[in-house]
Amino acid sequence: MSLQRRHLPDLRVLQTFEQAARHGNFTRAAEELALTQSAVSRQIRELEEQIGTPLFERAPGRVVLTRAGEDLLPEAHRLLRLAERALRHAGAGAAQESVLSINALPTFAARWLMPRLPGYLAQHPGLRIDLSTRKGVFDFDDSPCDLAIHYGQPNWPGGICSYLCSEIMVPVIGDTAAECPATPAKLAPLPRIHLAERPGLWPDWFAHHGVAVERAGEGHWVDQISLAIEAVKAGMGCALLPRYLIERELADGRLRVALDAPYSTEKAYYLVTPEGRSERVAAFRDWLIGEVSFRPLAD
Repeated sequence: MSLQRRHLPDLRVLQTFEQAARHGNFTRAAEELALTQSAVSRQIRELEEQIGTPLFERAPGRVVLTRAGEDLLPEAHRLLRLAERALRHAGAGAAQESVLSINALPTFAARWLMPRLPGYLAQHPGLRIDLSTRKGVFDFDDSPCDLAIHYGQPNWPGGICSYLCSEIMVPVIGDTAAECPATPAKLAPLPRIHLAERPGLWPDWFAHHGVAVERAGEGHWVDQISLAIEAVKAGMGCALLPRYLIERELADGRLRVALDAPYSTEKAYYLVTPEGRSERVAAFRDWLIGEVSFRPLAD
């Protein structure tokens, strides 16, 4: 039996709960929501009465989530995101426009996709883009989108994966670096920038080119490709980067390919569409594949 409407939570109350959990303080939540502190306390109390259990433990100057509050918080995030998305899409429909929801990794979205999107929008007037940058595999029911650009293996529950391109890494140095090395072995003495999520990248690159390097993991570590790009530009060392993410810097000379010795990783990029929704994104999917074919990401 479906939940009666009188038992459904008020989205404004959920928003109050979310802000109180984020700040750990009812007064600061009230300031952000333009409410009084007593209004926030009343809404939280009403939500606790509706659920039948405390959501916060009160302490002087702060509040801390109970176990029930910790369980509710991600669901509150999800419901608020869904409500925001529904309103955006409803507004587009009222204006006789359509919305295309896309998810892509942050650096890919900023450095490759975003510069190309204006060209697609020029061909499709009346289309709005709803772009998110959530990492990893997620449930399309919890975080609905029309198409996800996924890096990894072609595994996505509830989604259909279509191959987009492989990933080929090249060693890159900044414009202040000395002369480019002539061989992979001569690149070994250079300081290296490592991606923390991919610690085997440099060792695999050297092994692929038949170079034995002691302590191949030495160097500086960052947790995002965008930070690795900035570290190389700042002169901190050499990094293995996908060439398609540094097109601008290569074009203006701020970065240089240190050595023509590319390395293809085991992972690739895939276009993922929720089951039953592939026709809706057919035009955008074909355009993306055309962009890659025209200027391959592996170049």
